[in-house]
This record gives sequence, structure tokens and C-alpha cells, in this order.
Amino acid sequence: MADTGETPPCDLVTVPAREGLEAADILRIRHGVGPVLHDRDGDTLGFLVPPGTAERWDLPGSACTQTYTAARCGSEAPPVTGSGWLVPPDGARQEATEPHRLRAALSEAVTMLRVVDRCQ
Repeated sequence: MADTGETPPCDLVTVPAREGLEAADILRIRHGVGPVLHDRDGDTLGFLVPPGTAERWDLPGSACTQTYTAARCGSEAPPVTGSGWLVPPDGARQEATEPHRLRAALSEAVTMLRVVDRCQ
């Protein structure tokens, strides 16, 4: 396929903010993370992932939506109304977060937060 110079559309994995913040830290430390959105209320985070991820995503407690052309990997403007960048495209190490790495980081984050909650 010829390079048209346009950035490809990305899908969006949405998770609760608490798990998402932990997962973003895990990814930053280990593998790098792509752009991450936060909603203005601070309830959710959204990880940009490669197009086609939504067709295979089935992690409980999260949702993955096809964005078609609304969200573009590497775009400067947040692709979702009412959101802002937690990790902006120019601060991300990748255009999009790898789905298998995101899944592993989210699973680890949930486990870690359960342990923390039991210790309180």
C-alpha cells in the first residue's frame, strides 16, 4: 500500500482511570506507551491502539471502540470531545500502544490495586 502521508486511524481502549494510570506507568517503565487520553472528569483513560484492535478486544472492565477516521495515531488534537492528553502524541514513544502489552499492563495493574486495597 502506498504511503499517502496521512496518519492511520486508531482504535481507542477505554478503562477506569485508576487502573489506566497504573497501566500507563507500567508501560512507560517497560515498553513505552502511545498517546493516552483522559476525560475532563478524570473517570476514564483512553489508550490509542492500532486500527482493528476493537474486533479482537475482550478484556473485562474495558471497552475498545473503532474510531475510523475520528482518531488518528499521532494527531495533535484529542480525538474525543471533552478529553485531553495525559500522554500527548509528541510525548509518546509510539504512535499507538501495542494491544498485547496494554492487556498485560492492565491485568497487572488490577492485580496490584487489589493487593493495595487489601492492605489498607
